[in-house]
Amino acid sequence: MCDFSKNIMELTWLIPVLPILAFGLILLTGRRGPGEGAYIGIAGIAASFLLSLAVTVITVASALGGHEFHPFTHSVVWATLGNIDVRMGFAVDQLTVMMLMVVTTVTLLVQVYSIGYMHGDPRYPRYYAYLSLFSAAMLSLVISDNLLLFYMSWELVGLASYLLIGFWFEKPSAMRAAKKAFIVTRLGDVGLFLGLIVLFWYTGTVNMQEMFAAVPSLMGTTLKIASVALPVLPLAGILLFAGAVGKSAQFPLHVWLPDAMEGPTPVSALIHAATMVAAGVYLVGRMYPVFAYEPHSITLTVVTVIGVTTAIMAATIATVQHDIKRVLAYSTISQLGYMMFGLGVGGYTAGLLHLMTHAFFKANLFLGSGSVIHGTGTQDMRQMGGLSKKMPTTYWTFLIATAALMGLPFTSGFFSKDEILLEAFHTSLPIFWLGLGAAFLTAFYMTRLVALTFWGEARDPSIHAHESPRVMTIPLIVLAVLSLVSGYIAWPSNNIFHHLVHFGDGAAVPFSWTVMLLATSAAFLGLGLGLALYLRPVISPSIFREKLPWAYNLLQNKFYFDEFYWAVLVVPLFWITKVLARFDARIVDGLVNGVGYATLGLSIAYSWFDRVVVDGIVNLVGGATRISGRVLRYGQTGVLQNYALVAFTGVLVLAWFYLFR
Repeated sequence: MCDFSKNIMELTWLIPVLPILAFGLILLTGRRGPGEGAYIGIAGIAASFLLSLAVTVITVASALGGHEFHPFTHSVVWATLGNIDVRMGFAVDQLTVMMLMVVTTVTLLVQVYSIGYMHGDPRYPRYYAYLSLFSAAMLSLVISDNLLLFYMSWELVGLASYLLIGFWFEKPSAMRAAKKAFIVTRLGDVGLFLGLIVLFWYTGTVNMQEMFAAVPSLMGTTLKIASVALPVLPLAGILLFAGAVGKSAQFPLHVWLPDAMEGPTPVSALIHAATMVAAGVYLVGRMYPVFAYEPHSITLTVVTVIGVTTAIMAATIATVQHDIKRVLAYSTISQLGYMMFGLGVGGYTAGLLHLMTHAFFKANLFLGSGSVIHGTGTQDMRQMGGLSKKMPTTYWTFLIATAALMGLPFTSGFFSKDEILLEAFHTSLPIFWLGLGAAFLTAFYMTRLVALTFWGEARDPSIHAHESPRVMTIPLIVLAVLSLVSGYIAWPSNNIFHHLVHFGDGAAVPFSWTVMLLATSAAFLGLGLGLALYLRPVISPSIFREKLPWAYNLLQNKFYFDEFYWAVLVVPLFWITKVLARFDARIVDGLVNGVGYATLGLSIAYSWFDRVVVDGIVNLVGGATRISGRVLRYGQTGVLQNYALVAFTGVLVLAWFYLFR
């Protein structure tokens, strides 16, 4: 690496620092700043994007240069614990630069788009400040070379997400959604923190590369808890995965993400489609040596089962939702499950490729839905229809992103989805068929969404739709292009992405026409069913609701997860808090009040004793002294004869006692 390239790499730490500086500057200037703060936020993330691009070019050129690639690292001592130096720093490898480009690209486009979408909002500068804070936290997480800084950034991402979801906090639904997201993801974060502690305890370091080097030595090591011996590596991996389950909205902690749609739509595109929810997948990819300590490990099996369950469950729920953003929310959950089970079956490259491609087309879909909401004033697809003619740019970009999400041929999703199914096909046929079912459902519910939103005739004459301004449509066009071309980096005959991002020395799974044909057939079958139901109804869309009302209600109510958690967790928690409140009011407060009353009584008694007894004795001594002083004063005349008389009298008295005793 030449000196110039090394100097650029050493500036990587600036990538998260620039947005945090923008955050502080926006808070200081408020509406007085350029563009009321918008231009400051955009300038900060644009600078991070350019620096990320330079780091990416250097890293990719080095990795593809034909010689062994070594990650660039830099760290400093942050704290000393006994004889252990805790170091903080950053590391740059192929996975890092992939995430840097994804985060900075999507964030930059979202911030530009937000100029139009958030125009006129009374808290406009605060919105851009929060976006900059989130970007800084996410970028810090990506470049972290140790789990401690990773965890600190992870929690800061959660805080920024809470602020953005509840941005319109005057709405009760937004306020509740923000609290729900914060609490549910914290449940997973407890597991992540415990996993960090377990790894630190057994490896003596928080540095990721040092942890990975120690993994072979932990094989067979057990941790005894309450006389139960637990293998350390599976325990640590599952605890780490708990954090990913919360942040990436996996079953059973997926319930926060649909409600998070209460935030502004650009926030949904940024946090809940492209970056924050992908952090859990990135965590599994980054810590993969801990998960894949042996082929088909217990941890990877857990990841696979949770991932495929999430993919199927969320896809089925999406088929009956009417809110355009909630359909996309459940689609996001399903696709995150896709990524997880891809990683679980050993498809390290496939899962992370889908993370990248999904970020572009799902951000496009969310921003497209925001354009629709901006142009119609509603989120209910039942009130839409016929928007393809009134909003042509939004329609065509949305259609391209939809094709990519379905995995139709020669879109980015076609490459990444097929890679995951290919890995599953060679690892576990049941998982492969379930993944194929999720692909079918994805094509169906997205066809339904497009048909209800853009095709046919307008169903609500009071809605006068219009195309969004160019500041919103240009980001849609850029993301639509990325939705088409980003997958070609994984072209089967020359899989550059696999060469850059892979685990171990394993070769790419060979291309399979069988898998491709099955996956494409599943997508077209879902597309065909959607057209038959919603474009020119050959079958009545209500047939499912009429024939299987119990199943429809089950999906419409999202498998009653919220009701279950309310009954099992929230209601008992409220009951416990009421009992504790009564205990506090009657017992604790009673004891405190009793002590207070006793202290008051004792103070009254002590006051009386002090006034009557102590002050009485003091006053008596003082009075006696005063009276005796007055009496003795009469003997102090100052006349010498009197003193001689007293002395003579005293001598006579003494003589009398001496003679007559």
